Amino acid sequence: MKAINLITLVLVIVGGINWGLVGLAQFDLVAAIFGGQDALLARVVYVLVGLSALWQIVPLLQAGSAGQVRAEARR
Repeated sequence: MKAINLITLVLVIVGGINWGLVGLAQFDLVAAIFGGQDALLARVVYVLVGLSALWQIVPLLQAGSAGQVRAEARR
């Protein structure tokens, strides 16, 4: 796996966990760590998570075109 794919995947997971905490407990972990939603470092993390999600579309599309992504029918 390319290093950038691994890094972006980790950031997408961090973002998913953060959104899960926001939804379940109204707790923004990124904001808590970096000094609030308006703090520069928190905004940088939010932007990196968003860009990482966009980057992860590429491997998803490549896997789909190679036939590696298949939906299994329930019986």
